[in-house]
Amino acid sequence: MSILTTPRLTLRPHTRDDFLDSYAMWSDPEVIRYIGGKPFTREEVWARLLRYAGHWAMLRFGYGVVRDTQTGRFLGEVGFADYHREIEPSLLGTPEVGWALDPSAHGHGYATEAVRAALAWADAQWPDGETACIVAPDNVPSLRVAHKCGYRERLRTTYKGKPTIVLRRAANAP
Repeated sequence: MSILTTPRLTLRPHTRDDFLDSYAMWSDPEVIRYIGGKPFTREEVWARLLRYAGHWAMLRFGYGVVRDTQTGRFLGEVGFADYHREIEPSLLGTPEVGWALDPSAHGHGYATEAVRAALAWADAQWPDGETACIVAPDNVPSLRVAHKCGYRERLRTTYKGKPTIVLRRAANAP
């Protein structure tokens, strides 16, 4: 993903200048409510940004920052990862899409728009492939985004001792 644009959004790889915005988002209790439940420290967010860069360097995919095209305002992050999660069944080898938005960006359709842009890029990269995502069962807004973007529930399992839904999407699914 070099730079992706939609009518309202610009998605691009992170730079060091995105750190403070990312830190503010990942330390917000609303954002992490379904993602571990504990705000991330500065150190953890810095490690997250380095992990994003590592994905791009090693796997040629990763996460990008989402900004409002007109104002440049930070809205969140979206992208693909291979986290080597200890989850059954394994997701190893299947790019896993994920998204997180700043609470000020919730409820405006930005997540769906950003994920669809990322999926259009992914469909071009892996035209015969499949992507996955995992969502906490209580995270209704994220389940809604996943379904709008063509993901379908494959199974329910646990991840780090918590109930988790695994969803999958074939390339070029509506």
